[in-house]
Amino acid sequence: MLPVTADDHPPGPHTGGPVAVLINPTAGRERHRALLPRLLDGLSAAGRPVRLLSASSPGEAEAACHAAVADGAGALVAVGGDGTVHRALQAVAGTHVPFGAVPAGTGNDFALDTGFPADPLAAVTVIAEALRAGRSHLVDLASMTGADGVQRWYGAVLAAGFDAIVNERANRMRWPRGPRRYDLAILVELARLRPRRYTLRLDGEQHELDAVLVAVGNCPTYGGGMRICPDADPTDGLLDVVVGGRINRRTLIRVKPRIYQGTHVSHPLVRTYRARTVELTAEGITTYADGERSLDLPVTITAVPGALRLLR
Repeated sequence: MLPVTADDHPPGPHTGGPVAVLINPTAGRERHRALLPRLLDGLSAAGRPVRLLSASSPGEAEAACHAAVADGAGALVAVGGDGTVHRALQAVAGTHVPFGAVPAGTGNDFALDTGFPADPLAAVTVIAEALRAGRSHLVDLASMTGADGVQRWYGAVLAAGFDAIVNERANRMRWPRGPRRYDLAILVELARLRPRRYTLRLDGEQHELDAVLVAVGNCPTYGGGMRICPDADPTDGLLDVVVGGRINRRTLIRVKPRIYQGTHVSHPLVRTYRARTVELTAEGITTYADGERSLDLPVTITAVPGALRLLR
């Protein structure tokens, strides 16, 4: 399945339709919940009808976004974290429907990496001004396709190594609840840490390598500000690939904090690549894109230039 770009969808009635708003009220442990009326008022100031989308699960949220775009939404705004943004991107990627991200989650990597203010009210002001002016900026997205032909989009980073394995472990655990479940999953997977064998094809050039960390970034950060792919640029038409090789537990514990500054890439066991198309294969790995559970390996990931119109 070939990825589409905005040029494949000529402008139509979408441009004058209502502003559809997807809100995750539990994002960021609900710390921005009291702001929601002010956020909606700020969007209404653009002089366009505002339509709040109803959803009680991530799947329903994604379906609601698709339905809104199909019904002629003139714009889509996601209020929440990277997970909320990820669901919304599936509906607007490759279309002329512009998109705004209001960072209100625990992880707001895509919104911040693409230039939206960290303050939710300030982000709404930027989005409303762009709506009034009819202004948008093109950025790239990553299109990934699984072995079964299923296609998904992501905006920030695809994790396919230790971090993905930890997420998968945490999602299977029933106890404890909250952040401690993730901490326990880290401890369990650190005890089981071993390099996995990956086949990496970069624009057709094949690499066979053993690694514990693999990330494919359209943007620099994931996990709430960790600069895993520090040189990634969502406007360069390329993907940045960061691979942490045969790293043992002690080294991983030492290197991991350096990811927040992006200095881990200078470690001798870390290698970086850049490509338009990345084919990634390994046994028993489920990837996580924008922090959301995604496709099993193998996957093919392609940078799609100008796939998203940002309201800023």
